Amino acid sequence: MIEQKNISGFDFSPEINLARYLRSIQKFPILSHEQEFSLAQEYVKTKDPKISYKLVTSHLRLVVKIVSQFKGYGLPTADLIAEGNMGLLTAVEKFNPYKGFRFSTYAMWWIKASVQKYILNSWSLVKIGTTAAQKKLFFNLRRIKDKMNLMSDAQMSNQIIDDIAKRLDVSFKDVVSMNDRLKAHDGSLNAIIQRDGDKNQEWLDFVADSKPNQEEFLSQVEKNFYRRKLLSASLKCLNEREKDILFKRRLEEKAVTLDELSRIYHISKERVRQIELNSIRKLQQFMNIQ
Repeated sequence: MIEQKNISGFDFSPEINLARYLRSIQKFPILSHEQEFSLAQEYVKTKDPKISYKLVTSHLRLVVKIVSQFKGYGLPTADLIAEGNMGLLTAVEKFNPYKGFRFSTYAMWWIKASVQKYILNSWSLVKIGTTAAQKKLFFNLRRIKDKMNLMSDAQMSNQIIDDIAKRLDVSFKDVVSMNDRLKAHDGSLNAIIQRDGDKNQEWLDFVADSKPNQEEFLSQVEKNFYRRKLLSASLKCLNEREKDILFKRRLEEKAVTLDELSRIYHISKERVRQIELNSIRKLQQFMNIQ
């Protein structure tokens, strides 16, 4: 796989200085169809990095053009371009020039796929698009709303929602759900909500801790210790057969059946059940006395 950075001295990641990056990619020539085909043929045979460099650099402006379609998602343009460049690099590796398509046409698909995947993964901590239909809805709902001049959700009547659902081949409910999710981004617990003097208060400061405090924890430990001690002492009121039946019926991970115990002790199943219940009563009586 080709590395993203520093192929023949050029850095393909624009996060350092976006404006400088956009200027620098203008110097690379755009290849003709014949040049693309010739270079792609040669790269398939040789896997020469110098050839891949020519194919990649000549299409960096294509990445920027495609990324410009995805600026409305609140993500840094530099990050989107970097992801698009990764898609371009993948396209170089997978392109088959003998199928009759231009490299730019083939690369466009990989660039879009890479950018869309990044947006879906970055938009929300909750997975927002799990099916092809949901991904299609995510990337087309806003565009359709803009075309219809829908400036607010108050204009989204049931008829319009139904119209959008039919156009994108999804359900009415899916359109409503996706529209709600696109309106609200994930919030950070470290977001500042008010200032108290010199101290900034975050959402996290107002979230109640459900864990027990130190006193409650120690109290619970003492209760558990007392219960175990009481249970251990109460078992002394049972004979060996009663303890064995009680353990096998109530305290083992997989309870032994009445039928199995009746064969072990050569008594009826009803008698085993009576011994089990009597053992429980004895324990309860002993604990109540204590």
